[in-house]
Amino acid sequence: MQFIDLKTQSNRIEARLLERFKTVLSHGAYIMGPEITELEQALAQFVGVEFALGVASGTDALLIALMALGIGAGDEVITTPFSFFATAEAIALLGAKPVFVDIDPNTYNIDASSIESAITSQTKAIMPVSLYGQCADFNEINALAVAYGLPVIEDAAQSFGATYQGKRSGGLTTIGCTSFFPSKPLGCYGDGGACFTNDAALATRMNEIRTHGQSKRYYHTRLGINGRMDTLQAAVLLEKLAIFSEEVELRQAAAARYDALLPPIVKKPTILSGNMSVYAQYTIAVEDRDSVQQQLQAKGIPTAIHYPLGLHEQPILKELYPDALSFPKTERAARQVLSLPMHPYLTLSEQQAICIALDQVLTSDATAVGIL
Repeated sequence: MQFIDLKTQSNRIEARLLERFKTVLSHGAYIMGPEITELEQALAQFVGVEFALGVASGTDALLIALMALGIGAGDEVITTPFSFFATAEAIALLGAKPVFVDIDPNTYNIDASSIESAITSQTKAIMPVSLYGQCADFNEINALAVAYGLPVIEDAAQSFGATYQGKRSGGLTTIGCTSFFPSKPLGCYGDGGACFTNDAALATRMNEIRTHGQSKRYYHTRLGINGRMDTLQAAVLLEKLAIFSEEVELRQAAAARYDALLPPIVKKPTILSGNMSVYAQYTIAVEDRDSVQQQLQAKGIPTAIHYPLGLHEQPILKELYPDALSFPKTERAARQVLSLPMHPYLTLSEQQAICIALDQVLTSDATAVGIL
């Protein structure tokens, strides 16, 4: 059994992919070729924004967004401590400080009601993460941002395709950033990412930043990075985007089967009213998580932990910010979360086997399960 099945998907689109690859090989524009523009137009239309920019990775998307907003040394950016390292890393690389706000233990997203108390005179942006495929509470976050004159960057690395109050993830804030890492709901065959915005000036800045700050060839108007997307990755994404809406529906069906099949004692994902999750992960919570994971592995059930440490507990961030606070809800989640296999091509028989194995593990060790 596979945790994520990319092979079935690649088999499905193989013929069209090969045609795309032949076209790229023919024109030879391997970086920022015509497929990039085609992809950007398709992504912007899908998300419902004016501008989409393909970039080299989800991490670069965050970095480019922060740079476009002028974030730098001495600034603070409010974010969540429960995310992949890149969320805080992009902030720290610019000399700014990630200021963490603990999570809502039901959704694992940042607790929007606690953000205001973290705002200081040094706060220059808010960067919520839409974790596990579900958007954060952007109505409250955006209202707070307007009140304080702050831009909002959505780290939508796991939520491309999700909706919040009928609007697509990536198009909910000043800038949305996503990742096309292969395991994401929409993934390429290497690294890739995108930035989304309705602000023309920000789009221009981000476009320049991703190509070494160039406004035209060999004319550099700002500091930038090499954040360009490879054309072959755009070709992959164009074909995957063509079947993406169907795959999102398949993810919904797989999640519904988990909801029905899992033992009642297991804490299942909480999807808030008005949200549609793309289930980048289907994550449960168990006590004695490491033991449960090992027992499932022995039964042939692959799992993953997203994430085993809060960002404030990472060694380099503890070194950089020794005054960091403790975030008990994050720390508890990091000890208990366990992601089960999730992808569009997950079968009923596979899910039955997963749920039976989990039930057996929890039944054999009654102390192994708990609810956050």
